[in-house]
Amino acid sequence: MTYFGSSPTLSAWRALLALAVVFVMLSTTGWTAVRHQPTESEPRPAALAAWERGSIDGRDLPDPLAPPEAVDRFFDRLGGKQRTRLADRHPLVVGNLEGAPVTLRYRANHRALVMARKTEEQRTRDPRLSPAGRHEAGRRQHRIESLLRGGRQILSFDPTGAGRAAEVFGDLDRAERVSVVVPGVDTNLLTFEKTKRRYTAPVGMAQSLYAAERTASPRSRTAVIAWADYTAPVGLGMDAAIGRLARDGAERLGSMVGALPGQPSVALFCHSYGSVVCGVAARELPSRVTDIAVAGSPGMRVENAAELGTRARVWAMRDADDWIADVPYLAVGGLGHGADPVAPDFGARILSADGAVGHAGYFEPDTGSLDNFARIGVGSYRTVSCASANTACSSGIYGAEGI
Repeated sequence: MTYFGSSPTLSAWRALLALAVVFVMLSTTGWTAVRHQPTESEPRPAALAAWERGSIDGRDLPDPLAPPEAVDRFFDRLGGKQRTRLADRHPLVVGNLEGAPVTLRYRANHRALVMARKTEEQRTRDPRLSPAGRHEAGRRQHRIESLLRGGRQILSFDPTGAGRAAEVFGDLDRAERVSVVVPGVDTNLLTFEKTKRRYTAPVGMAQSLYAAERTASPRSRTAVIAWADYTAPVGLGMDAAIGRLARDGAERLGSMVGALPGQPSVALFCHSYGSVVCGVAARELPSRVTDIAVAGSPGMRVENAAELGTRARVWAMRDADDWIADVPYLAVGGLGHGADPVAPDFGARILSADGAVGHAGYFEPDTGSLDNFARIGVGSYRTVSCASANTACSSGIYGAEGI
């Protein structure tokens, strides 16, 4: 189905033009991305196999795919020393186990990072690797060393393939409001944080949002998660034009949100392809998700906001200089992600992106785009700044919960 304007003839021509653009893009970027496929000898599969064979004081360990409630009940029956023993013996499982105590996951992931750092250090000297391979190992070692510094709260870590991670800013156990940053293409362990262009990477985005939320509402108990715990597309190839990776990411996102401790309200801030993930996830997300905000979106794989099937408020913004506006907003034969979320008839609340810097600059400090995100994150809906042409942005906002 194609999502377009008025006359059938005009729609048909636009669809053909859009398809031509897509095929040119795919022909120049490659139909497929060469991916590192995990093998049984890699850490995560080996860790899962050991977990399945393991036990704790004669008690079987839960299925790693068990619902978070079942995992929570399992750990609730264990003593402190038993929990610590499991985290130390099986860090790559416990550290990624939805439903396990948050502080225990931090401990497990710290241990897993130490082990991964040693592995990468050995790879930098491995004569069987090419110079490029050894250089890549050095870059991964450097990234892991950064994640080990300063008592960072790593909620998930998996070194398999390009690597995945998630980090928490704030006290997740006590938070009344949790914001989740869902990034887009080319997100992996190496790009999880950046020294240059800091606020274009998940860690920088989350740090910036957390600081802005603290400014917007100093008394609010908030936490922000830099969530890069899914396999994102590499570049603008076929994976970026279809929904396969978004479906897997949506399942992982829903599981993580459902397993958050306590009863916080949750706002999702979804950038670029991350908005595709959020769109696919929307229908199955728990009711604690009150807001879904997208920026620089290529589409959410629906024709309008109502088709998302969520009671959460749906927000959208796009900077005037964002190149994503030139991407075809269509869905034909599995290609494309549907209608433009900032189009008036989509039905989202259109926010001002004042001050944003192109496609990757929505989380830059001292921008209207970041301020809007922060106000949504702390529930200050009455203070959001709407796009001037969108009169429906503030509709019903004064009846919403807010500060």
